[in-house]
Amino acid sequence: QVQLVESGGGLVQPGGSLRLSCVVSGFSVGNYAIGWFRQAPEKVREGVSCIMTSDGSTYYEDSVKGRFTISRDNAKNTVYLQMNNLRPGDTAVYYCAAQLFGSGFVCNDLPPYEYDYRGQGTQVTVSS
Repeated sequence: QVQLVESGGGLVQPGGSLRLSCVVSGFSVGNYAIGWFRQAPEKVREGVSCIMTSDGSTYYEDSVKGRFTISRDNAKNTVYLQMNNLRPGDTAVYYCAAQLFGSGFVCNDLPPYEYDYRGQGTQVTVSS
């Protein structure tokens, strides 16, 4: 059974940093993507970033480019989202999600909020 467990959320001041972690278990060897999406109150879900575990290729939504970095540690079955220069608009519940892809796909062929598997979410609040 696939399980994803996020951690690392919290309260941070504008301009601060947080690192989210997503530990993945239950996946067999294959070409799969791990992505992050966020949901803020009264806003639509938004894909943030994703990474292919096979080749490390990545994708970032425009509003986080240059501020967020996604990375993976396959030995630890963990994907990280380093978030720098955080803004109040980044406040949301952040979810980790996973999707198994066939060969030839890239992780943003499907938005992370449409991936088959997701974690329970972790709250990120950016406020002074």
